[in-house]
Amino acid sequence: MVRISNLELLKILREDARKPFLEIAKLLGVSETAVRKRVRKLEESGIIRKYTVEVDPKKIGFNINVLIGIDTVPERFISALERLKDMEEVVSLYSSSGDHMILAECWFRSSKELSDFVRKLESIDGVIRVCPAIILEKVK
Repeated sequence: MVRISNLELLKILREDARKPFLEIAKLLGVSETAVRKRVRKLEESGIIRKYTVEVDPKKIGFNINVLIGIDTVPERFISALERLKDMEEVVSLYSSSGDHMILAECWFRSSKELSDFVRKLESIDGVIRVCPAIILEKVK
């Protein structure tokens, strides 16, 4: 009996979450039923949290894709995160360790939109540093 490797299965799903279970089964050398059961188990255990799409922002008019590092005074960290969660420009939001307390991925149609947004961030109570880095190309 061939066992399904969770990592192999997850790699296939990350490359194409819409790949039919029958095709995945053929790739892994197992039955479609085995794949279906394993995916359901991964979903139920919370390993697979959701399915999503990857968008090319440039193809829908967002020519500037930016990662913005944001630092706050400690007592305003949570309130800053809450404000950022509600901002339309923020595509992904992370609390982090390292160079910045918060990382936000944002899409903009123009450099003026980016500049205006940076000023908006700087005006948030408790924000002490805003460091945008324009993403030139997604490699992987």
